Amino acid sequence: MRPYILAETNWKALKEASFELAVLPWGATEAHNYHLPYATDVIEAELLAAESARIAWELGAKVIVLPAIPFGVNTGQSDILLDINLNPSTQLAILRDVIGVLHRQGIPKLLIFNSHGGNDFKPMLRELGLQFPDMLLAFTNAYQVVNSKEFFDEPGDHADEMETSLLLYLKPELVLPKEQWGLGREKKNKIAAFRDGWAWMERKWSQISEDTGVGSPMGATREKGERYFRAITQKMGEFLYEWSKTDRSGMYS
Repeated sequence: MRPYILAETNWKALKEASFELAVLPWGATEAHNYHLPYATDVIEAELLAAESARIAWELGAKVIVLPAIPFGVNTGQSDILLDINLNPSTQLAILRDVIGVLHRQGIPKLLIFNSHGGNDFKPMLRELGLQFPDMLLAFTNAYQVVNSKEFFDEPGDHADEMETSLLLYLKPELVLPKEQWGLGREKKNKIAAFRDGWAWMERKWSQISEDTGVGSPMGATREKGERYFRAITQKMGEFLYEWSKTDRSGMYS
């Protein structure tokens, strides 16, 4: 039993407990090229959050990791079988309820640990911050904690070298043999404004990728995945400890 993982602990252990910070892993359930499991984002969120919390706990943080939310925003993948979509308004409702529980029970800080690129929590936390002014609300994207270019030769966008390497390290039994991997080629928008990033529209996933991957996975290795995992969790663990121990009045200087 890990005392910082809510799903594993029990009422006997928690009856007299108190926590400074809750971590909510948030992933998605969606196709990840031909070779990675639909739960790739959930696996990443859960295991990265758990190891980060272990590091923070051993430093002295009172942190608790909540069960992961397994569904994310997949509005651009509505025609891909069993890519499960949660609308942003549904995510907002879930967050409002979870934050309400934490607020009532005196846990003052929540960090959403997100591993799915389609999730965008910033506008939600702006709104919820007004509704719960006593709470400190934040999120981080797992894929932005460290610079993936320092670890991978061809960083991509989805089921790429990075995600394939992580799964080869975390859950190798769920990764198909390399000869079954798709190439992850992406068709780019013909309009320059969208390609250059100063205008945005949602990509129709089945039109931009034949295998649902974006970015080549071919350079992936278990060793790269382990190095990346260790780098993220060490940095995240130190952050969780620092934030949990920083009082609201001491956030700025």
